[in-house]
Amino acid sequence: MSVAKVTEIIASSSKSFDDAVENGIKKASKTLDGITGAWVSDQKVTVKDGKISEYRVVMRLTFVLKD
Repeated sequence: MSVAKVTEIIASSSKSFDDAVENGIKKASKTLDGITGAWVSDQKVTVKDGKISEYRVVMRLTFVLKD
């Protein structure tokens, strides 16, 4: 029997939402083993001088706990 846990993270990128998702999963994978899925629960941007300066995503990651 396996048990999974869900944790929420926020990741950002100056390029795009897709890049923010990639950054978040890459960084989380350094400390969380066994990530099996992710879903984006929210997207936000920050604006500076009338232009988008940062893309942010709120993600929930699922990972399997070790036996």
